[in-house]
Amino acid sequence: MPDALLGHAGAPVPGLAARAARTGGSPVREILALTARPEVISFAGGLPAPELFDAAGIAAAFAQVLAEDPSRALQYSTSEGNPELRAAVAARTTSRGLATDADDLIVTTGSQQGLTLLATTLLEPGDVVLVEDPCYLAALQIFSLAGARVVPVPTDNEGLDPAALDEITARERPKLLYVVPTFQNPTGRTLSAERRAAVAEVAARRGLWIAEDDPYGELRFEGEPVPWVASFPGAEDRTALLGSFSKVMAPGLRLGSLRAPAALRRACVIAKQAADLHTSTVDQAAAARYLAVADLDAHLVRVRTAYHERRDALVDGLSEGSRWNRPAGGMFVWATLPEGYDATALLPEVVRHDVAYVPGAPFFAGTPDATAARLSFVTHTPEEICEGLGRLRKALEQARRDG
Repeated sequence: MPDALLGHAGAPVPGLAARAARTGGSPVREILALTARPEVISFAGGLPAPELFDAAGIAAAFAQVLAEDPSRALQYSTSEGNPELRAAVAARTTSRGLATDADDLIVTTGSQQGLTLLATTLLEPGDVVLVEDPCYLAALQIFSLAGARVVPVPTDNEGLDPAALDEITARERPKLLYVVPTFQNPTGRTLSAERRAAVAEVAARRGLWIAEDDPYGELRFEGEPVPWVASFPGAEDRTALLGSFSKVMAPGLRLGSLRAPAALRRACVIAKQAADLHTSTVDQAAAARYLAVADLDAHLVRVRTAYHERRDALVDGLSEGSRWNRPAGGMFVWATLPEGYDATALLPEVVRHDVAYVPGAPFFAGTPDATAARLSFVTHTPEEICEGLGRLRKALEQARRDG
C-alpha cells in the first residue's frame, strides 16, 4: 500500500491509489522542461513546426463561429461531438479507404483521450494488453493507470512480428492489442499490408480487441499509403481507430476522433460523459468551419514538403558508427548510438552542448536497448538540424574523451 501522506497539521491522510503511485511521469515531458531554453536545439519532443501552423486560417474560423453563432459555440454540447466535425472526419476517413459515417465517430479531447476511454471501457485490473516493443510512452502510462499487465510483442525493422503476436496471444490471452502501424512513435516504422492482414487474422482467430492509433498517417512524403488494420478481414468488428488533429492542424486544439464498433462506441460515450462531458464546443466548431472553408490537403502538402526536407537533413547528417532508419513519413527517426554508449547516461552531457534527444529505454515494455534514441526531425529547419547534429557529435566526442 502506498505510504500515507501528511496534511498541513502533520496528521496522516490516506495515500495515493496504487496505480497512481506505480505510474511514473513521462521522461519526454521532463526532458522538454530541461531543454526549454531557446538556445537548445531539441530533437526530443514530437512538436509540430509552429511556423507551419495555418494560424491565420484557424483564427478566421474561430472568428466566424463566434460572430455567427456565439450562443451555440460557447454552450454545452453533446458527448458524441459536433455533427459537422464528425461528418467532415467521416468524409476524410472514407476518402482514405475506410467507409465511415458520422455516427461511427466520437470527437475526443485529443486522440490520447480516445485511448484512455478505450482503457476505461475494455480493461479490468489484471487484464493483459499487448504492445509493440518499443511502444508509445503515454500508452504505457494509460495502461498502467488502468491496472493492466502490459506484455511486449517483439518488433524488427518492419514493425510488429505477427508470428510472435500469435504465439504470445495464445499464451497470455490478452484483451487488447495496441499498435501504431504507420510511422510509429518512437521508431518511425510502418507495418506492411501483409503484416496488417496477419495481425487482423490473429485478432479474429484468437479473440482480442485492436486499438489502432493513427496520428501520423497523413504525414507521408514517400511511397504509397497502406490501408488501416481496421480495413482488413477479421478486424472490422474488433478495431477501434484513433485519429488526431494535432499533427495536421495544431496540437493546441486538443482534438481527436475515435471510430469504434457500436457497442464499444456507446460505452466510450458514457466514459467520456464521466471524464469531461464533452470536448470543447468552440474548438470543435472552429475545426469544423476550418475544414469546410480551408484547403487542408493543400496545407498538408506544405507540411509534408517541409518535413521531407527536415527528415533528409537529419538522416543524411547522422554520424558513422551509429545506426538509424529512414522513415517515409511521420516525425521520428530511431537511432542507436555506437557500441558502448548509454543514451540515458549520456544525455546530461548532450544537454550541456545545447542539444537534446529522447533516450530510447523508457519506450520499452520489455528489455530496453540502452543505445537507442528517438530523434524528432520536424521542429527545426534543416539549417538548425545540421547545427544540432554538430553539437551532438561534439558531445559524443567529449564523452569518449571523458570515458
